[in-house]
Amino acid sequence: MSTSHASHTGAKKTGPSFPVKAYLVLYNFASCAGWASVLYLTIQHLSTSPSTLQRLTARPPSFVPPELVPVYERATTTYAALGEHTKWVQTGAALEVVHSLLGFVRSPVQTTAMQVASRLYLVWGIANRFSEAQTSPLYATMVVSWSVTEVIRYSFYALGLLGTEPGLLLWLRYTTFYLLYPTGAGSEAFVCFATLPLGKPLSEWDAWAFGRGFLFLLWWPALYFLYSYMIVQRRKVFRSASTKAKAQ
Repeated sequence: MSTSHASHTGAKKTGPSFPVKAYLVLYNFASCAGWASVLYLTIQHLSTSPSTLQRLTARPPSFVPPELVPVYERATTTYAALGEHTKWVQTGAALEVVHSLLGFVRSPVQTTAMQVASRLYLVWGIANRFSEAQTSPLYATMVVSWSVTEVIRYSFYALGLLGTEPGLLLWLRYTTFYLLYPTGAGSEAFVCFATLPLGKPLSEWDAWAFGRGFLFLLWWPALYFLYSYMIVQRRKVFRSASTKAKAQ
């Protein structure tokens, strides 16, 4: 489970060689552009008026405010509109495991692999296979949370490699998780939950269904751990930034 990678994918303390640094800058800017396109396409899709077919098939719950019903109806077709694009943009993050293995970055291999695997599980193992996930309106909130997080993260790393760290971007990197972790991880969990065969007795569930159910339960303590970790990291980063500012 991951709404953003908690580990840093920037350069090692000793600094990478020029070719490696140039590659990492290009990778981070390309990834930022990829997620910016996902965000733009999602917002564009959600802001378009739903078709008559979408109005007939979406069936929003009664608690959805009337003014949000069109957005809900469009959200149920977000995967159909840009699921393939999102899947391949996210798959590009697999290179981060390679970067860690090769020593291009200081992120631990195991942590990076777990973070990337959780996203690949969502786009390949869940959304790519189950129509219930594809028509869940929470697929849209998941993608929005991911894309906002990743635009900030990749631009932060790219500019850091270039020797600059804008204060606003630093603040966004270590503050937006307060909202984007719950919305992203919560959406991930319930997109998975939507694929469970709840209409069948447990005796008819297969191993894969039990596995998805177990992961749904695991999502919540994992969210608490990552949330707590980022709060600690935020305090360290801003304490360090405050100390540097006073020293100048």
